[in-house]
Amino acid sequence: MISRENALKLLNQHIQNANMIKHCLASEAVLRALARKFGEDEEEWSLAGLLHDIDVEVTHGDMYKHGSHAAGMLDGLLPSEAVDAIVMHNETASGKERTTVFQRALAAGETITGLIMATAMVYPDKKLASVKTKSITKRMKERAFAASVNRETILECELIGIPIQDFAELALFAMQEISEELGM
Repeated sequence: MISRENALKLLNQHIQNANMIKHCLASEAVLRALARKFGEDEEEWSLAGLLHDIDVEVTHGDMYKHGSHAAGMLDGLLPSEAVDAIVMHNETASGKERTTVFQRALAAGETITGLIMATAMVYPDKKLASVKTKSITKRMKERAFAASVNRETILECELIGIPIQDFAELALFAMQEISEELGM
Protein backbone atom coordinates (compact mmCIF):
# COMPACT_ATOMS: atom_id res chain seq x y z
CA MET A 1 0.00 0.00 0.00
CA ILE A 2 1.24 3.48 -0.85
CA SER A 3 2.52 5.57 2.05
CA ARG A 4 0.70 8.74 3.07
CA GLU A 5 3.75 10.77 2.04
CA ASN A 6 3.72 9.28 -1.46
CA ALA A 7 -0.07 9.57 -1.64
CA LEU A 8 0.21 13.30 -0.92
CA LYS A 9 2.85 13.65 -3.63
CA LEU A 10 0.61 11.80 -6.09
CA LEU A 11 -2.39 13.93 -5.13
CA ASN A 12 -0.42 17.13 -5.62
CA GLN A 13 0.79 15.92 -9.03
CA HIS A 14 -2.79 15.51 -10.24
CA ILE A 15 -4.73 18.20 -8.35
CA GLN A 16 -3.82 21.87 -8.71
CA ASN A 17 -6.89 23.45 -7.06
CA ALA A 18 -6.05 24.31 -3.43
CA ASN A 19 -9.68 23.94 -2.32
CA MET A 20 -9.84 20.46 -3.82
CA ILE A 21 -6.68 19.52 -1.91
CA LYS A 22 -8.33 20.79 1.30
CA HIS A 23 -11.43 18.73 0.50
CA CYS A 24 -9.26 15.63 0.09
CA LEU A 25 -7.47 16.32 3.38
CA ALA A 26 -10.80 16.79 5.15
CA SER A 27 -12.09 13.55 3.61
CA GLU A 28 -8.96 11.76 4.80
CA ALA A 29 -9.59 12.93 8.38
CA VAL A 30 -13.26 11.93 8.31
CA LEU A 31 -12.49 8.49 6.85
CA ARG A 32 -9.82 7.91 9.49
CA ALA A 33 -12.40 8.68 12.20
CA LEU A 34 -14.94 6.37 10.54
CA ALA A 35 -12.39 3.54 10.29
CA ARG A 36 -11.66 3.97 13.99
CA LYS A 37 -15.38 3.85 14.79
CA PHE A 38 -15.89 0.66 12.77
CA GLY A 39 -12.64 -1.01 13.83
CA GLU A 40 -11.34 -0.96 10.25
CA ASP A 41 -7.88 -0.26 8.85
CA GLU A 42 -7.37 3.47 9.49
CA GLU A 43 -4.51 3.79 7.02
CA GLU A 44 -6.46 2.16 4.20
CA TRP A 45 -9.64 4.13 4.84
CA SER A 46 -7.86 7.46 5.28
CA LEU A 47 -5.85 6.96 2.07
CA ALA A 48 -9.12 6.26 0.22
CA GLY A 49 -10.44 9.54 1.60
CA LEU A 50 -7.28 11.38 0.60
CA LEU A 51 -7.16 9.99 -2.94
CA HIS A 52 -10.86 9.64 -3.82
CA ASP A 53 -10.85 12.72 -6.10
CA ILE A 54 -7.39 12.21 -7.62
CA ASP A 55 -8.86 12.06 -11.12
CA VAL A 56 -11.31 14.99 -10.89
CA GLU A 57 -9.10 17.42 -12.83
CA VAL A 58 -7.94 14.78 -15.34
CA THR A 59 -11.56 13.91 -16.11
CA HIS A 60 -12.60 17.58 -15.97
CA GLY A 61 -15.29 16.62 -13.46
CA ASP A 62 -17.03 14.34 -15.98
CA MET A 63 -19.22 12.30 -13.65
CA TYR A 64 -19.30 9.43 -16.16
CA LYS A 65 -15.52 9.05 -15.89
CA HIS A 66 -14.70 10.39 -12.39
CA GLY A 67 -13.90 7.52 -10.06
CA SER A 68 -13.50 4.93 -12.79
CA HIS A 69 -10.44 6.74 -14.13
CA ALA A 70 -9.02 6.87 -10.58
CA ALA A 71 -9.19 3.07 -10.42
CA GLY A 72 -6.57 2.81 -13.14
CA MET A 73 -4.41 5.44 -11.48
CA LEU A 74 -4.52 3.69 -8.10
CA ASP A 75 -4.44 0.04 -9.12
CA GLY A 76 -1.68 -1.67 -7.14
CA LEU A 77 -1.22 1.33 -4.84
CA LEU A 78 -4.24 0.65 -2.62
CA PRO A 79 -6.08 -2.53 -1.63
CA SER A 80 -8.87 -3.48 -4.02
CA GLU A 81 -11.57 -2.63 -1.43
CA ALA A 82 -10.24 0.94 -1.22
CA VAL A 83 -10.11 1.31 -5.01
CA ASP A 84 -13.65 -0.09 -5.19
CA ALA A 85 -14.87 2.42 -2.60
CA ILE A 86 -13.24 5.24 -4.59
CA VAL A 87 -14.99 4.12 -7.78
CA MET A 88 -18.28 3.75 -5.94
CA HIS A 89 -18.20 7.16 -4.26
CA ASN A 90 -19.52 8.36 -7.63
CA GLU A 91 -22.39 6.05 -8.52
CA THR A 92 -22.81 7.76 -11.89
CA ALA A 93 -19.51 6.35 -13.17
CA SER A 94 -19.97 2.89 -11.71
CA GLY A 95 -23.59 2.43 -12.74
CA LYS A 96 -24.12 0.40 -9.55
CA GLU A 97 -25.45 1.12 -6.08
CA ARG A 98 -23.16 1.31 -3.07
CA THR A 99 -23.57 -1.75 -0.86
CA THR A 100 -20.59 -2.04 1.51
CA VAL A 101 -19.90 -0.08 4.67
CA PHE A 102 -16.64 1.21 3.14
CA GLN A 103 -18.38 2.42 -0.03
CA ARG A 104 -21.12 4.20 1.91
CA ALA A 105 -18.69 5.60 4.48
CA LEU A 106 -16.50 7.15 1.77
CA ALA A 107 -19.44 8.60 -0.13
CA ALA A 108 -21.14 10.06 2.95
CA GLY A 109 -17.86 11.10 4.58
CA GLU A 110 -16.45 12.99 1.62
CA THR A 111 -19.79 14.64 0.93
CA ILE A 112 -20.37 15.98 4.44
CA THR A 113 -17.03 17.79 4.32
CA GLY A 114 -18.52 20.25 1.82
CA LEU A 115 -21.48 20.98 4.07
CA ILE A 116 -19.23 21.48 7.08
CA MET A 117 -16.87 23.81 5.20
CA ALA A 118 -19.81 25.82 3.84
CA THR A 119 -21.25 26.06 7.35
CA ALA A 120 -17.93 27.36 8.69
CA MET A 121 -17.84 30.01 5.98
CA VAL A 122 -21.03 31.69 7.25
CA TYR A 123 -19.48 32.28 10.68
CA PRO A 124 -17.76 35.66 11.14
CA ASP A 125 -14.36 34.04 11.84
CA LYS A 126 -14.82 31.33 9.18
CA LYS A 127 -13.29 28.77 11.55
CA LEU A 128 -14.24 25.14 12.10
CA ALA A 129 -13.83 25.71 15.85
CA SER A 130 -16.92 27.92 15.78
CA VAL A 131 -19.13 25.35 14.07
CA LYS A 132 -21.57 23.37 16.20
CA THR A 133 -23.00 19.99 15.26
CA LYS A 134 -26.52 21.42 15.54
CA SER A 135 -25.66 24.00 12.85
CA ILE A 136 -24.65 21.24 10.45
CA THR A 137 -27.82 19.23 10.98
CA LYS A 138 -29.88 22.42 10.63
CA ARG A 139 -28.13 23.20 7.32
CA MET A 140 -28.88 19.66 6.13
CA LYS A 141 -32.55 20.69 5.98
CA GLU A 142 -31.87 23.92 4.08
CA ARG A 143 -31.70 22.71 0.47
CA ALA A 144 -30.72 26.15 -0.83
CA PHE A 145 -27.67 26.25 1.46
CA ALA A 146 -24.67 24.60 -0.21
CA ALA A 147 -27.12 23.41 -2.84
CA SER A 148 -24.56 21.25 -4.65
CA VAL A 149 -24.06 19.07 -1.54
CA ASN A 150 -26.07 15.88 -1.98
CA ARG A 151 -28.01 15.37 1.26
CA GLU A 152 -29.13 11.87 0.26
CA THR A 153 -25.50 10.79 -0.02
CA ILE A 154 -24.73 12.20 3.43
CA LEU A 155 -27.73 10.35 4.83
CA GLU A 156 -26.18 7.05 3.75
CA CYS A 157 -24.49 7.32 7.16
CA GLU A 158 -27.74 5.99 8.57
CA LEU A 159 -27.49 2.91 6.32
CA ILE A 160 -24.22 2.07 8.07
CA GLY A 161 -25.68 2.60 11.53
CA ILE A 162 -24.71 6.17 12.35
CA PRO A 163 -27.53 8.67 12.99
CA ILE A 164 -27.02 11.98 11.18
CA GLN A 165 -26.43 13.90 14.42
CA ASP A 166 -23.62 11.51 15.44
CA PHE A 167 -22.20 11.46 11.92
CA ALA A 168 -22.08 15.26 11.74
CA GLU A 169 -20.34 15.36 15.13
CA LEU A 170 -17.77 12.71 14.14
CA ALA A 171 -16.99 14.49 10.85
CA LEU A 172 -16.80 17.93 12.46
CA PHE A 173 -14.43 16.76 15.20
CA ALA A 174 -12.23 14.99 12.64
CA MET A 175 -11.99 18.15 10.56
CA GLN A 176 -11.39 20.35 13.60
CA GLU A 177 -8.35 18.21 14.44
CA ILE A 178 -6.74 19.32 11.16
CA SER A 179 -8.17 22.85 11.05
CA GLU A 180 -4.74 24.45 10.68
CA GLU A 181 -3.96 22.27 7.68
CA LEU A 182 -7.33 23.24 6.21
CA GLY A 183 -6.78 26.94 6.95
CA MET A 184 -10.08 27.03 8.81
